[in-house]
Amino acid sequence: MQHGERESVSAGRRLPSDLPLVESLAVTVLGLGLLRPASGSWGSLPPVGLVILIICSGAPWWVLEVSLALTVLLGIIACVKFGAAAERAFGAKDPSSVVADETAGCALTLLAAPWWMIANGDDAALLRGAVVAGVGFFFFRLFDVWKPGFVADLQSKPQGWGIVLDDLAAGAWAWPPVILSSAVALRYLP
Repeated sequence: MQHGERESVSAGRRLPSDLPLVESLAVTVLGLGLLRPASGSWGSLPPVGLVILIICSGAPWWVLEVSLALTVLLGIIACVKFGAAAERAFGAKDPSSVVADETAGCALTLLAAPWWMIANGDDAALLRGAVVAGVGFFFFRLFDVWKPGFVADLQSKPQGWGIVLDDLAAGAWAWPPVILSSAVALRYLP
C-alpha cells in the first residue's frame, strides 16, 4: 500500500465460514449484523433500545450509565478478541456483518448525555431520553459513515482494533450534538 492510500474495506461475505457460534453471535450482536440493508444501523440500535427500556423500567439513572459503559466494554472485547477470526471468516477487512463495533460506538456516544438530569423519573423522561438517543444515533451513524479527520485511518490498526477504534472515534465525534440535544431537551421538553 502506498503512502496516503487507505486499505479498502469490503462488505465481505454475509454469512461467516468456520466461525464458532459464540464468536459469530458476539461480533454480529446476536445476528443483527446479518440484517440488510444497513447492517451498521441495525448494529447501532441496541444502545438506543437500552436507553428506552431502562427509562421505561423506572430504574435509577446510574443503571443506564453503567449499562451503556458495559455495552461499550463488551463491544470492544468482542471486536478485539474475535475480530481477526471474523475478518477471515467473512473474507473482508472490517466486514459489514460485524457490528459489535457499531454497538460500542453508539453506546459511547450516548454516554455523553447527562442521564442524571434526563432520566430523572418524571413524566417527560422518556420523551427526553428518546430525543437524545435519536440524535445520538443519527450523529453517530453520520460520523461512522463519513469518518472525518483521522477516523478512517484507525481502520488500519491490526487485529480487531482496526474494526472497533474508528467506531469509538466516531462515537466521540458525536458527543457535541448529544450534549447540545440534551440541553435543548432539558430546556424545552417539560
